Amino acid sequence: MKPKYFLAFSLVLCAACTAQSAPTKARVPEDAGDKKARAVLDRMIQAMGGDAFLNYRDMSQSGRTAAFYHGNPSSMSTPYWLFWKWPDMERVEFTKQRDVVLIHNGDKGYETTYKGTRLEDPEDLKRYLRDHQYALQVVLRRWLRQPGTVLIYDGVGIADQKQVDKVTILNPNNQSVTLAIDTFSHLLVRKSYQWRDPETRYIDEEAEVYSNYHLVQGIQTPRSLVTMHNGDVTRQRFIDNTAYNTGIADSQFQATVTYDPLEKRK
Repeated sequence: MKPKYFLAFSLVLCAACTAQSAPTKARVPEDAGDKKARAVLDRMIQAMGGDAFLNYRDMSQSGRTAAFYHGNPSSMSTPYWLFWKWPDMERVEFTKQRDVVLIHNGDKGYETTYKGTRLEDPEDLKRYLRDHQYALQVVLRRWLRQPGTVLIYDGVGIADQKQVDKVTILNPNNQSVTLAIDTFSHLLVRKSYQWRDPETRYIDEEAEVYSNYHLVQGIQTPRSLVTMHNGDVTRQRFIDNTAYNTGIADSQFQATVTYDPLEKRK
């Protein structure tokens, strides 16, 4: 091959190699699993009530609740009244006299009994605040709007004796929640998350199971809520009445400490 032809051939070859190695600017298609997860979530939100379900400002609820230990009832069920206001206020009153009260407002917790009002036990408050990070409304209203949140379709499974589609939502802080959604009604059946106990280093799982839905003010509302820890039932609520957007005053979530249980009596 003559020198000038060899030089021309070399230039063409180099140009072809450069074009092949250059990064493409075309948008990478969304993963099929991500699309499926998004579709399952969208159907769930619409089935649960759409905008009314996503954006209610407050909720009041009453019924009976029972605590469990190692999956067995540890006490008789007791009446309760719950008041909740977005984003982080909750008040729960127990007994017929409604004289045992738990209040959470931001990162503060208070307990009122016949002795007066004290700060909530630190371990109980820590547990509540951890659960709040993974609360359903926090996941749907905050996590899904955060850049970097990832949706994963985990396939079909069984939860609470129902066929469900499982979707995991992973936020930018590496926290994840898995939702089990009824394949046919598209209503939420189970919400769960895992966390590592800093003392034992074991992975624990917390879960909530929802059932017996009724339509209230355009929102599908469960009348049974079961809370579980590592597969064991810890609490069950039988819900008689629920109301949304009743205008609950912020004063309902305020408390003044009147005594310290650790303070030595004189």
